[in-house]
Amino acid sequence: MRSDRVKAGIERAPHRSLFKAMGYTDEEIRRPMIGIVNSKNDIIPGHIHLDTIAEAVRTGVLMAGGTPMEFPAIGVCDGIAMGHEGMHYSLVTRELIADSIEAVANAHAFDALVLIPNCDKIVPGMLMAAARLNIPAVVVSGGAMLSINSMNKDLDLNSAFEAVGAYKAGKMTEEDVLTCENNACPTCGSCSGMFTANSMNCLSEVLGIALPGNGTIPAVFSERIRLAKQAGMKVMEMLEKGIRPRDIMTPEAFENALTVDMALGCSTNSMLHLPAIAYEAEVPLNLEMANAISAKTPNLCKLAPAGEHHVQDLYFAGGVQAVMMELDKASLLHTDLMTVTGKTIKENIASAVNRNTNVIRSIGDPYSPTGGIAVLKGNIAPDACVVKRSAVAPEMLVHEGPARVFDSEEKAIEAIYQGGIKAGDVVVIRYEGPKGGPGMREMLSPTSALAGMGLDKQVALITDGRFSGATRGAAIGHVSPEAAEGGPIGLLKEGDVVSVNIPEGTINAKVSEEEFAKRRETFEPLPPKITKGYVARYAKLVTSASTGAVLK
Repeated sequence: MRSDRVKAGIERAPHRSLFKAMGYTDEEIRRPMIGIVNSKNDIIPGHIHLDTIAEAVRTGVLMAGGTPMEFPAIGVCDGIAMGHEGMHYSLVTRELIADSIEAVANAHAFDALVLIPNCDKIVPGMLMAAARLNIPAVVVSGGAMLSINSMNKDLDLNSAFEAVGAYKAGKMTEEDVLTCENNACPTCGSCSGMFTANSMNCLSEVLGIALPGNGTIPAVFSERIRLAKQAGMKVMEMLEKGIRPRDIMTPEAFENALTVDMALGCSTNSMLHLPAIAYEAEVPLNLEMANAISAKTPNLCKLAPAGEHHVQDLYFAGGVQAVMMELDKASLLHTDLMTVTGKTIKENIASAVNRNTNVIRSIGDPYSPTGGIAVLKGNIAPDACVVKRSAVAPEMLVHEGPARVFDSEEKAIEAIYQGGIKAGDVVVIRYEGPKGGPGMREMLSPTSALAGMGLDKQVALITDGRFSGATRGAAIGHVSPEAAEGGPIGLLKEGDVVSVNIPEGTINAKVSEEEFAKRRETFEPLPPKITKGYVARYAKLVTSASTGAVLK
């Protein structure tokens, strides 16, 4: 066993004495040592209950003959970090999480890991660690928050953000906002729409590194506890059979993930996280692949923010396995791949049933013949940018208007709240990329303000930052190269006409190459906003959004 490095032989008597100091018996020490990575904390609603999940995993490991040993991982709540300095510290934690798990797992020579994430950066951070370490691993998340009906609609976190914009526009009273505030997030769990957390929990299931049900079983259902026990048992089975993450997370598995991503209409953040996980698994993946897959994959679901359904509706309709079953009818998936169940995808989806074709459209009756995410290129974004096409109103799929240019999120929000943005405008927010942010902040506050004011069907927003999975409208992010790296988004001026054509995959400013060249002669990117601490170090090492914003 890998753990023999810290427990076998006379030379390891000092090490065993330290285990015995914690109360471990000789029998426990002899068994495989299974690390349980628990990201429980008291600041993220998706993580407040994870001790219950960890205890269930511990039970499963013990039932299967292993010795469970728990250690922590950090996490940031993107909703709480939104709209202020805190958002600089969200994406950067993905690498901290992966690095810290690597450090603890290797320092203590764990034989295998069960990883317990739930929310936005914690899921990909743990998947990156699993791929990097390549020791047997199973992911089991904490599950999704419920959505309840209030104010004549099913609410979610996005409802609360949009309520602020509606109040500023005089469309809601303060009492209405309070009602929304009190009902938008009614239970623990990851926020209830197909936002980033639930996108990545569903895609973990598709990759095969999480058990069926991981993406959709609600946080408050006892079925989630049973799933966690099964995860503890399955990791022991993987250890016995020698199955490792890179045996599961193969190139074909990532193609499956991109395919289901397009069918579900996942968060645009998946276009950051899937490449980063693939990088750790040494699998080539780029945004061109995403566009090629999107072109042949129908969009089968419209979950919030693209539609009115929430993750609980997807669960009751048959979950991710039912979506995969529909896609398999058109031979769009690789189904002979191994998963942590010990079975292939084909075996896993054999009993799947689509129980509600309003939530999961049949393969013959999709919302659209192409996928939920589109990658655009043009003279503003020569290396690419990303939009959640399924959440864009039909009238905004093609848009042209004057650029309203802001060098920070705060300046853009101020202009929006003061009524300075008009129908037809193209809001440009730059210096918010991985380096320029630094940390590539999410622009949920400005997009929600526009939606709350009723401008989401009249105004486009372009940024080298990124968006929450809760964002809807013509919100185009990940513009690469970013302004801080000298990208052409940094050359745009107030009033430049910007043309967006999502069906054709183009985004261009109506500025000549000669004019861009002239502007570049005097262009100097703005200095870094943060010059000390981890985020400043991160800014020096992080790569472009088009390559997953990984550190090199």
